[in-house]
Amino acid sequence: MGDLSDSANADTAAADTADTDTADTAADPLALERQVCFALSVASRSVVAVYRPLLEPMGLTHPQYLVMLALWQHAPLSVKDLSALLQLDPGTLSPLLKRLETAGYVRRERDPGDERALAVTLTEAGAALRTQAERVPAAVVSRLGMGLDELQRLHESLTRVIAAARPAP
Repeated sequence: MGDLSDSANADTAAADTADTDTADTAADPLALERQVCFALSVASRSVVAVYRPLLEPMGLTHPQYLVMLALWQHAPLSVKDLSALLQLDPGTLSPLLKRLETAGYVRRERDPGDERALAVTLTEAGAALRTQAERVPAAVVSRLGMGLDELQRLHESLTRVIAAARPAP
């Protein structure tokens, strides 16, 4: 028959297993919790999830928001330059631009200086959307509950990781 001592033994065994798991994790170079790629992947998905409800009222997905950020800062841009700026291949960027064009936020036109190149410009609606988008960064900071200094240091660290992970030219 089970008694309190059985329960205490089970709790002790569970604690021992947890201690062993923690010790094993610290020593195991392949422990999931120690992997930079895992932390970056989970952080990325989690942060994008924070953006989702802020972007939905504007009719934007997170990748589309990144395109709009680039255009609000640098428009007009060639597709090639936009692709380089966002670090996306043109095949990934093209459907994003098509959806933004269908939504009425951007226009793709032949570059008058180079008929082979497409220039991406903001429409009046796309430019006006910036006013709504200006609320997004503060809302994200608030939702994350982290100080601006800490977020700036994180940004700097991630920028170094991105540079270090880039293939050599």
